[in-house]
This record gives sequence, structure tokens and C-alpha cells, in this order.
Amino acid sequence: MMLEQKIQEAISQAFKSLYSHELQSDQVGLQPTRKEFEGSYTFVVFPYLKITKGKPEDSGGQIGDWLTDNKRFIKGYNVVKGFLNLEIEDLTWASTLHEIASEPDYGKLASNGQKVMVEFSSPNTNKPLHLGHLRNNFLGDSTARILAANGFDVKKVNLVNDRGVHICKSMLAYQKLGNGETPKSAEMKGDHLIGKYYVLFDQIYKEEIKLLVDQGVDPEQAKKEAPSIIEAQEMLQKWENGDKETVALWEKMNNWVYKGFDKTYKTMGIRFDTMYKESNTYLLGKELVEEGLKKEVFFKKENGSVWVDLTDEGMDEKLVLRADGTAVYMTQDMGTCDMKHKDFPFDKSVFVVGNEQDYHFKVLFAIMKKLGRSYANGLHHLSYGMVDLPTGKMKSREGTVVDADDLLQEMFNTAERHTKELGKIEGMDEVEAQNLYRMLGLGALKYFLLKVDPKKRMLFNPQESIEFQGHTGPFIQYTHARISAILRRAKSLEVGTSFIPENVGELSQREIDLIYKITDYTSALREAGKEYSPAVMAQYVYDLAKEYNGFYQEVPIFNEENKDRLAFRVELSKVTANLIHESMALLGIEVPERM
Repeated sequence: MMLEQKIQEAISQAFKSLYSHELQSDQVGLQPTRKEFEGSYTFVVFPYLKITKGKPEDSGGQIGDWLTDNKRFIKGYNVVKGFLNLEIEDLTWASTLHEIASEPDYGKLASNGQKVMVEFSSPNTNKPLHLGHLRNNFLGDSTARILAANGFDVKKVNLVNDRGVHICKSMLAYQKLGNGETPKSAEMKGDHLIGKYYVLFDQIYKEEIKLLVDQGVDPEQAKKEAPSIIEAQEMLQKWENGDKETVALWEKMNNWVYKGFDKTYKTMGIRFDTMYKESNTYLLGKELVEEGLKKEVFFKKENGSVWVDLTDEGMDEKLVLRADGTAVYMTQDMGTCDMKHKDFPFDKSVFVVGNEQDYHFKVLFAIMKKLGRSYANGLHHLSYGMVDLPTGKMKSREGTVVDADDLLQEMFNTAERHTKELGKIEGMDEVEAQNLYRMLGLGALKYFLLKVDPKKRMLFNPQESIEFQGHTGPFIQYTHARISAILRRAKSLEVGTSFIPENVGELSQREIDLIYKITDYTSALREAGKEYSPAVMAQYVYDLAKEYNGFYQEVPIFNEENKDRLAFRVELSKVTANLIHESMALLGIEVPERM
């Protein structure tokens, strides 16, 4: 039984003895004691006063007295208003570390038998991945890892937007201006090459709009009448009708993009179990429209278009099929939900999509409930805020995005420069050094984008992210490398990690605080899974690294003459290193053994 559970069980027994009340141990809430007070765990008495029938201070004192009289591991207590702060015996802390160290799978939760699908990335095949995609990919990948660690059977999927008028814009520009250019002849990744033509289309399109406006056409009308947009729409019709030449061009250009995406995903350390394509799913959902009409969930308007009325749910009417019988995004997404559930009968399905789509998913989930889908209550939109740069907002069609490949390379270069300046590569050969730069650069980027609550819009500062001090990935990575060096020294000195808790003796506050933080791992993991928030794990591992550095600065390890205490401190270091490794792995970040 872990220490927190022992305290909860003890308080439960106190309630039975003092107040003849059966309080289940899982109903006992504990929180960390504030730094200005003595103790490690705090029990807040206020919610239980109906049971104790006493004043907060009196009730806290009664429970504290019972615990110190009946439980040897409670060393002492103090009551501040209705807060009962508990001090734990040093032997109990040493025994807790011993117990944790003996568990090979400490912190990992058993399978809960539930399936979760996490859909993320969802790029368009008309441009390369950019900074916004990086936050999406890192969030989706980390959330999937965290859910798997919480005992779920997880499948990671990517629904690629590979069709539509925006794809035809790149195709049209390439058809007119490409002159047979290929990624090889242009010496560009395929996704970059296609992105170039998407930007070219927009430039031509804007010139056409300006010309029409100068001729007296209304600006909004000019956007619809510009020759390029009309041609792009005609090309989409050809594609949907299976025109061989159009489909062949589409396949060729998309294949270039996929090869480019694969390289970027590999650099990011991202992989998917299944790749869905909208070209295969966009017609799905029409059968659901018919089903919805029969069930009177949907209704037809006079022009033949099909709608759903969600005013009772606080929304409005939503189009699910156009008057001409063509599908809209909602039609497709309805069908895709069914298809995905058929492929992988999930209990939960998480959509990692930016917050500009909040309303869309609210409507989609409401529709699936109205259609009576058994899985509808398990649908969840992991909505996240946009990423800004110090220079402002990004726009793909104007070519002002921060390209993911360029940013990744910039992070690797910055990590190399910064690491060399600090002299942290002594004794490394070139291959080791290059691996370290990539590990630090990618770790800095991932950590910076994941440490912020997903719901919040954020400002990304590349230079700040790579610092070895402060709330950064490299600070945590460096802490792991520092502990690894300590463990190597212990091995060279033939210092083991086997100790007898009773022989360790008195502990410093630094040691107690570090063990406390170690015991908090499972709680952080559970919260991160419940909230779909990698930021929880990012904060946990930062706090853990910070606690270790405080311990390292104040508590000498190898000067200790007591063999059990020396082994205890080495074991404390080893357990911390393991948890840093595990926590960072949940964020998709590697940690170095040496720096």
C-alpha cells in the first residue's frame, strides 16, 4: 500500500473510532502541505464537519491526536484553522522509497479493458506541416501515450484532408506553371514543392480580384468571379467525376506530399496506427442522412436540402446535405464516426483539433447522440489554442507560416550552438554529439508546446525554449544526464542501491520532499489522462527535476559514511532518473545519459 493510501485508511479508521462513521478511504481527500507549515500531507476538515459535529480546529485536533496515538508512521501534526497538517516518520519515508524501488512497474496502471481512438495531425495535402501542426501532433501523440499508461488500449489515427477545392488550387497552379517540375529537379521535399504552388495560386487569385474590383465589381462578388477560383472549382468537379487526367495529377502530387510528410513525422518521432483519407470518406454519411430522415432527426427544406434542428441543445439549425445532394463536412464526419467505430469499437474517441472548430464538434456529437449511436457519449474534442510567434499570426496561403521542417532544423542548430557554448559535449564523438543536438532541440520544442494547458493560446519563443535553466525541456534533460553521471560514479565506486530502511536514520527535508514528489507520480498520470492534458505531466516532471536539483545542491551523496544512508541516496537518485525518463517519454521526449 502506497503512503497516501495508508494515510487515507488511517483517517478512515479515525472517523470510525471517533465518530462511529464509516468513511471510505477513497472519500478522504489529501493535498500537499503548504511550504510555510510543518508537514507533508494536509487533510481539510471543513467538508466533514457534519460528521464530526465540532469546530474545525477541534475536529482537526481530535483526528490528529487519534492518528499520533494509534499510527506509528504519523510523527506529529498541527492544525491551522480547518487544515490538519500531518508529519510522517522518517522511517516511513525510507520504507516508501524502498517499496517503490522494488516495484519494476511503479506508477503504471493496469489495463482497464477500454479502447480509445486518438485522431490527430489531419494535414491538408496542399502544403507542408507548420508550427500549428506541431502543437497538434505533439498533443495527440502525448495524449495517446498518457491514455495508454492509464490502462487504455489506444489507437492513433490520422485523417488526411486530401481532397477539395483547396487541393485543386495547388494542382491548377502546378498545371499552369509547373513545367514538369518534380521534387527531385527542384531539390525540395514534395510537400514544400506543392506548398509553393498553393502560394502561387493565391498570388494570382488576389491579382485577379484586384483587377475585377478596379473594374467596379463588388469585392465579395470578385472573389467568386475571379477566373482562377472558377477553374479550381471546375477541376474539383472533374476530380469528383473521375476524370483520368485530373485524378492522375492529383495522385502524383499527393504522393509527393505524403513522402514529404513521412520525413517530417519521422523527424518528430510521430507514427500512426491507421491513416484515413478524406478522398475515401467524403461520401460517407449520406446513408446516415437517410437514416436521420426516417427517424425524423433531420428534416428537408423546400429546396431539398437536409438539416438538423439543435435549438433545444442551445445551438441552431445545421445543414447536413446540400440541395443538390452533395455532402458537406458534417455529412462526411458523421459517416467517418461510424466507420472508425466499426474498425476499432472504441469506448472513447478523442479528436485533437484547434478551438476554431469547437462549434463543429459540438454539433457533430449532438447529431450522433440524436442518431442513437452507443458510442456518442465517448466522443471528445481535445480543443487547443493557436500558436503565435513574436512576429504575429501565420497564414498558409500568404506563405507566412513557420514551416515545421525549418523550425525543427533551427531548433537542432540552436541546440548545437548553445550546447557548444556551455561546453556540455566533452568526450563525445561527432555521432554522439549530433544525436544529442537533435534530442535537445526536439525535446525543447515538444516541451515548450506541451507545458501550456492545451486550451490556452500560446506564444512560442524558440530561443527561450532551448535554455538549460528555467521551465524548459533541456533543464529536465540535463537533470537526467546529471543523475546518470552520479549513478555511473556509484557503480565505479561499487556503491549499491540496497539499503535497510531502519538503518537510514534521520532524513533531511530535501530528501522527504523528493520522496513525496516521487509518490505523486501516479496521481499526476491519472489527472493527465482524465483531463487529456500533457501539461499536467510536463509540470510534474519539471517539479520533480527541480526537487532533485535542490536535493543535489544541499545533500552530499558520496561523502556519507553510513552505508545504508549512502545506498538510500543513490537509490533515491536512481528512482528519480527512472521517473524523469518515464514522464518525458509520455511527452514523446528522449532524455540523454550524458552531457
